[in-house]
Amino acid sequence: MERLGPNTSDRQRTTSKDVRTEHDVLEMAILGLLKDQELHGYELKKLLGETLGPLSSVSFGSLYPALARLEAAGAVKAVEANRPIASIPMTGSLGGERAAYRARGVIRGSRGKKVYGITEQGQRLFEELLVADAQSAGDDRSFTLRLAFARHLPPDGRLSLLERRRAQLVQRLARTRQTIKAGRERLDAYTRSLVEHNTETTERDISWLDRLIAAERSSARRGDRPAAKRSRQTAKTEDSDR
Repeated sequence: MERLGPNTSDRQRTTSKDVRTEHDVLEMAILGLLKDQELHGYELKKLLGETLGPLSSVSFGSLYPALARLEAAGAVKAVEANRPIASIPMTGSLGGERAAYRARGVIRGSRGKKVYGITEQGQRLFEELLVADAQSAGDDRSFTLRLAFARHLPPDGRLSLLERRRAQLVQRLARTRQTIKAGRERLDAYTRSLVEHNTETTERDISWLDRLIAAERSSARRGDRPAAKRSRQTAKTEDSDR
């Protein structure tokens, strides 16, 4: 990436930061999906679209450069697949389709098609990206993505993620209420309705986070393990029983 010198304009710095943030979000999503299973490009593209949300359109034009960056950094590996791919029913559920991918074993593409997997370096990079603080209080997509992979965080990391997000939304709610109070007479009915709708949405999100935080604290008191760790421990137990 091009270095930004002291004379670089604020606009150039902001643009570069935005690009890096977009790269981080996409790369974290790729690594998070590859932690569960090796995938080829088409499967990655579909799951990425569902993981990043309906408003995020991941094209092959952004996916393969991201894979190339990760491969050059030693974070992913690419292998040739020699077995045809079995059909996977498209249920419309991200969790259901992931379960179907895992149930059929290691994913393979058509003959000669690349299948991507995560490396030890990729595991470390994923952890670094996952625990990194979101710098923007309005970084909704980054939070959503981190929450989708929160099972890979330690309990204190999950709680910190939720509490930081709650604090961001409380600040957003205060600013919105101030805007309504200061400009209510200047806002037309439609704009005022939109602002009020956004306020109600933020209030609901805060209530939702309160429930998640309470559940996380309760789980920590009981000493529960996250699902990802439970599944790995269960697999080890079953292997030892055999």
